[in-house]
Amino acid sequence: MPYALITGASGGIGYELAKLFAKDGNDLILVARNERKLEEVKQELMEAYGIDVVCLSCDLSADGACDELYEKTRALGIEVESLVNNAGYGDCAAFLDADYKKLENMVRLNVLALMRLTYLYGRDMRDRRKGRILNLASIAGFCSGPYMATYFSSKNFVLSFSDALFEELKGSGVSITVVCPGPTRTNFESAADLKSSKMFKVMKVADADSLARYAYRCMNRGKALGYYDFSNRALNFLCRIFPRSVVRRFTASVNIPRD
Repeated sequence: MPYALITGASGGIGYELAKLFAKDGNDLILVARNERKLEEVKQELMEAYGIDVVCLSCDLSADGACDELYEKTRALGIEVESLVNNAGYGDCAAFLDADYKKLENMVRLNVLALMRLTYLYGRDMRDRRKGRILNLASIAGFCSGPYMATYFSSKNFVLSFSDALFEELKGSGVSITVVCPGPTRTNFESAADLKSSKMFKVMKVADADSLARYAYRCMNRGKALGYYDFSNRALNFLCRIFPRSVVRRFTASVNIPRD
């Protein structure tokens, strides 16, 4: 039986995507660290849409977690037809002043977990010649990001990785879509300690539900890349034509923590 697996599904964009899949009759595997919130989402979606929902609570940044998740779904006889790599977080601080363990775990989650889940479930999809993968990157992937250097770099990986796989998977029956939203109203701002930066003040902020609807449409249409709105598309264009030194100074001015 085919399911959609969504990471970071307990809130924000992941939660909104789960509702969209459920509304279209998809059974779900919801993955996040917060078991209580997952169970709340499960009950809500089962009652509203009459679908099956499996909750698997785990920390995808932990060693072996992705393989354990994959083996659990295999043991349950679940075929993952749609994979949404949404889980991730950021941190706002000068690199040498940051908590290195937090940065390392960020790379494990934002990069390595996404890569591993894409590999494991993507190979199954290719064998069945049917599947969809949606990766959530960010406009941060367009350029370097002083004071959020590791986060910006991780999203650059997601963007480049997904774009490359789109070409590799042509004709396989498997589509891969990457969406690059800007600031979005979730708990990301507080989790990344961005309350004192300018990012959420000078840039257009999207709602999680509208961003999720856009990402869902892009995935269903098999698009390679989605920017969400014109301002994000324009920002990508400007990052390409302006000197890196100019772009670097701009992102530093937006990201730098304020007293």
